[in-house]
Amino acid sequence: MSEQDLPLPTGSFAQLSNGLQLHYLDEGEGPVVLWLHGSGPGASGYSNFKGNYPHFCEAGYRNIVLDLPGFGRSDKPDDVEYRLEFFVEALNLFLQQLDIKSCTLLGNSLGGAIALGQALAYPETVDKLILMAPGGVEERETYFQMEGIKRMVEVYGSGPMGVAEMREVMSLQLYDASQLQDEILAERAAVAVTQPANLFSTMLVPNMTERLHELRCPVLGFWGTNDVFNPPAGTFKFLDNVPEARFLLLNRCGHWVQVEHEDLFNRTCLDFLKQG
Repeated sequence: MSEQDLPLPTGSFAQLSNGLQLHYLDEGEGPVVLWLHGSGPGASGYSNFKGNYPHFCEAGYRNIVLDLPGFGRSDKPDDVEYRLEFFVEALNLFLQQLDIKSCTLLGNSLGGAIALGQALAYPETVDKLILMAPGGVEERETYFQMEGIKRMVEVYGSGPMGVAEMREVMSLQLYDASQLQDEILAERAAVAVTQPANLFSTMLVPNMTERLHELRCPVLGFWGTNDVFNPPAGTFKFLDNVPEARFLLLNRCGHWVQVEHEDLFNRTCLDFLKQG
């Protein structure tokens, strides 16, 4: 399937100074919230956040829903290493290209780790952080011991991921798999076949726990106690080290709080954003 045929909305493209072209949706007007999705096969900004950003538009925010390099409609180079520094460099160049001086970064899983990396490397660009089960606070070995990660690697390594294989992996992301819509599975399966092998084989996110005390922006976080991808105990690494942080721990919730508890997530985030 070609990029043009993907079952995703087409927004705008930003040509970065390092040669990458990134796709993004730009919806609403007001203070900027930049949305960063996670790293599962077939992920895109739209499929991750379609139930969330329209409410932020209605509340008076400009929403930049980004497809990270290697995902969605963005470039997917097969000759790079998809390390955290690569993603942070791309994000910072993207902000420069759109002339966004500072904004709220909202990130899920890998997107949370990238938001955290941006806030540590370029603190002047980040007003607030909203993080959902963020990566970047455990060693790589810990993540690969998690049930969800192990199963995702097995299925991805066994060959092309169709809708059935995508359902097998994605069902682990939610506490209640009945919330998983066929539309999302089709969107992600279509993107997955366009992704290069080096995307997941070279992906590396360092453990940034020892740097959390450096954060100077307010942090709002969410974590599901039934998450089998990122250990929920990461919540306390933020609460113990970040100067200004609040986290919601939710039961009957897996790795996708913005989908599993959509209304609660939207209301809590908007309240946080309105607080100065």
